[in-house]
Amino acid sequence: MNQSRFIIEVEKLGIEVTDEKLQKLERYYELLIEYNKVMNLTGITQKEDVYLKHFYDSLTLVKVIDLNNVDSLCDLGSGAGFPGIVLKIFYPNLKITLIDSLNKRINFLNIVINELDLKDITAIHTRIEDYTKINKEKYDVVTARAVAQTNILLELGINLVKVGSYFIAMKGNIEQENNFDNALEKLNCRLENILRFKLPIEDSNRCLIKIIKEKPTSKLFPRKYNDIKKKPL
Repeated sequence: MNQSRFIIEVEKLGIEVTDEKLQKLERYYELLIEYNKVMNLTGITQKEDVYLKHFYDSLTLVKVIDLNNVDSLCDLGSGAGFPGIVLKIFYPNLKITLIDSLNKRINFLNIVINELDLKDITAIHTRIEDYTKINKEKYDVVTARAVAQTNILLELGINLVKVGSYFIAMKGNIEQENNFDNALEKLNCRLENILRFKLPIEDSNRCLIKIIKEKPTSKLFPRKYNDIKKKPL
């Protein structure tokens, strides 16, 4: 996806594209490639692939929620900053928290935040299960892109979601997922929507699972997940 096609497809999502946003995105790409040489941030490095599979894909979250009306968002297992950094570039109104368990990735995210002069965005080095214990019902939207199965993500992250607000899992293909109905019931949540679509150009499968938290979470799950990793979409 070249930049011209990127602009066309992003505008189809109802998102305004400005020169400033494009400049920040271009600098983000340069930093990603530079630091990927010394740390494992992404296996996708070709510019057109990054614009499609990371930048555009991150913005598809708006297919299920209007981020103009959202105040706070938490990106679990943010990795190299997808979707959190991209969302911040295009939605400066958002107060964003990026969570990752590897300090080298947090260092990279802070470099990006400083280089792009992004405000109201914080990168935190911590495990999801530790962060959720002390940040109950803090966010309007909690999301995770290609991190783990939905039932595990819910158990780890639902405590962060305000009552009446949303957990949105960004997935490639969910056909191999375990059924998460039991997790929904236990965690006082309801599945509001599963949106399946395809990325432009390559027609790869994508899925957005939108879950609303209807009541406070009665208790935290005692289990810990010691091997939550970003998965290729």
